Formats: sequence, C-alpha cells, structure tokens
Amino acid sequence: MTRYVYILIVLHLPLGALSQEITGEQLLAKTINYHDPNGNWRAFKAALTITMSRPDADERTTKVQIDFAEQFYSSTVKQDGNTITSTLKKENCTLKLNGSADISEALRDSLRINCDRAKMMRDYYTYLYGLPMKLKDPGTNIYQTVEKKTFKNKEYLVLKVDYDETVGKDTWYFYFNPKSFALEVYQFYHDESKNDGEYILLTDTMEVQDIKIPKTRGWYYNKNDGFLATDVLTEVQELE
Repeated sequence: MTRYVYILIVLHLPLGALSQEITGEQLLAKTINYHDPNGNWRAFKAALTITMSRPDADERTTKVQIDFAEQFYSSTVKQDGNTITSTLKKENCTLKLNGSADISEALRDSLRINCDRAKMMRDYYTYLYGLPMKLKDPGTNIYQTVEKKTFKNKEYLVLKVDYDETVGKDTWYFYFNPKSFALEVYQFYHDESKNDGEYILLTDTMEVQDIKIPKTRGWYYNKNDGFLATDVLTEVQELE
C-alpha cells in the first residue's frame, strides 16, 4: 500500500474507528502539538487580563501575571470597589488591599485575603490556561481508551483523566475536535454517579507566544445545564 493511499484511507475513517486506533497518550500528544507546537508553555511569561460575568453579580476583572522561570505569580482582582493584589515569588507571599499591606483580620476573613487562597488561585489559573499542556504534570493519570462522544450536537474524541490523591480528587473529561485536535470542552465531576460538577465550553482562540489559548469560557452545571459564568481573556501583555 502506498503512503498516499494509506493517508486517504485514514482521512475517510469514521470517528469511531479513529477513537479505537488512537491511545490516550497519543491523543494528548496531538492536542499539545496543536496548542503548543514549540513547547513554549514551560517558559510562559505574560500578563493575562480576564473579565468574568455572572448572573446577579458585578463584573470581576483579574489581571494575572505569570513568569515560570522566576517562579513568579501575581493577581490583581477588581470587584465591588476593592482591589486585591496577591503576589507569590518563590516561597514569598505578599498581600495588599487597595494598595496597602495593612489589612485588618476582619477584612482578611470577609474578602478571603490569605496566602493559601493566593496559591490556590495560582494553581487554578495556570491549570486552566495551561491546558492541555498541564495534563503532562506529575500525578496526572491518563486513561488510554479514547471514547467517541457527541456533545451539544458535535462529535469529539474524549480523554478521561483523574489524579493521584495528593494532586486532586475530581474526574475530568477533555473533548477534542477530531480533525484539528483542538481542545473545545472540558468537564469535571466530584462524584460522577451523582452527575455533579460542571462543564466548560471553549470558544475563540488567542495566540500568545505561539500558544493557542481559548479566549472565552462558558461555565455550566452538569446536572441541569444551568449557566454559571463566562470569563473572557480580554488582554494579553508581554512582561519585561
């Protein structure tokens, strides 16, 4: 069989056949090649401005600065008339409210200003904006059986992932475009038998340092498709 004929056959394979032929690790490699073809995520250095809108809540703007080489993370959150800045530089943590590090215990509690939350939000932003590359992190368990699923009237190749207990307890499903291998949906469950958790629809793309990052994420409950929030990557700046 010539290489040309083989390619034609592969291109005309039904999605079900493709899902049987590709392993979880192979699918992950293909989607990382699509999103981060030059392996730039490991040295990511930029500022991302993210605007979140939710029903019955004020809009929230967060500016996240990430510099992996310097082990630096900073977030500035503007909401309800306050500006909260959290900075992590290696093991050092600095917290400010409206420009001042002098924050009363009452305000620390009511506004959830503490270093543990700063670390949690660092992990949150670097995980979600670093997908699918973050699925190569230690403690990530990739299921080798790739499923074919139809979700919201679109067909996907679906990768199942869970984590070592020290890393995380949720079960995740990642939905990839079967042609481009772009990540278009992800979904997680705390307890899949209860159909709890959420799914996130990814639309539009911004290219940052040759990395294709979803611009808009819509959050919904698994149980009833109830809308939770939308966050939009509104601006990207290079860091000096």
